[in-house]
Amino acid sequence: MNKCFRTITLYFTRLIPGVLLLIAFTHPAYAQANVVETLIEFKNPDGLIRSLKPAELNTLAQQKTLKVFEVHEGRERQYKVYPAQLVFDQMFSPSWRTADEIIFTCQDGYQPSIPVAKFLTYDAYLAVASADNKPFTLSNALQNHEVVALEPAYLIWDNLKSPALLDEGASDMPYQIARIELVSFAARFPGMFPPAGASAETRRGFLYFRKYCMACHTINGQGGGKAPELNYPVSVTEYFKPGYLKQWIDNPASLRYNTTMPALAAAIPEREKVIAEIIAYLTAMRDVKRMRPAGNSKETSEKLPALPFLR
Repeated sequence: MNKCFRTITLYFTRLIPGVLLLIAFTHPAYAQANVVETLIEFKNPDGLIRSLKPAELNTLAQQKTLKVFEVHEGRERQYKVYPAQLVFDQMFSPSWRTADEIIFTCQDGYQPSIPVAKFLTYDAYLAVASADNKPFTLSNALQNHEVVALEPAYLIWDNLKSPALLDEGASDMPYQIARIELVSFAARFPGMFPPAGASAETRRGFLYFRKYCMACHTINGQGGGKAPELNYPVSVTEYFKPGYLKQWIDNPASLRYNTTMPALAAAIPEREKVIAEIIAYLTAMRDVKRMRPAGNSKETSEKLPALPFLR
């Protein structure tokens, strides 16, 4: 009996320090302080332009301190930032201003595609540190208060200067940015477009899906890499009861405890109509199931009409 007790005691004596180290090493604050500094890639349609450490952004623009309303936490915060327009001018040349969209690829799979027009309308910044020298992390209230590291860079907007941005929620505020890339939306995501002859409701739903959903989800294998595919091989509208699908978009936590999917931003104007039109788009896409062959991410498609800038 005593021998058995000593064996168990020895086992836990060796196990517990390892568990504590594992918890420490995987905590975002520890990771931020000890991880090797990650590079940020800048790409255009021709390929990689340059990779920079966050600290090297100071060779492109002057750092400043910016106060914003932190949508993820529901409070004001200050960050050390670089003006996005100045950084893009240096990395892409001023010709980026005539491009279509900018994709931000994040370490966690989040991948928003943001119209260049938005960067020319509002003031955007690449944040690289907290202004109070505390860990560069946040507690994401939109995802069960998950504590996340923000490095190497975090895209924020001066939403105190332009309060209209608050209506959009956090969809265009990616963190853990690893790549910034100029793209043509039509060439990059041809499989996401609604079928020919789609209704006006469906076309509007596509635009809303682009803005609020595709950073996480894919349609026909195209979009973000953080959350499940919604159309291929079986559409979410084919296995979700209609009422539940609406409820899932409106308030995911009401259907699944501890889900990390955020609800559609509460401040979006005509929110109920937006949800209905997103579902109309998803329903129409049941008849447009196609997957691009692996390895053809740079293929271009037939020229499609330019899409309007959503505000």
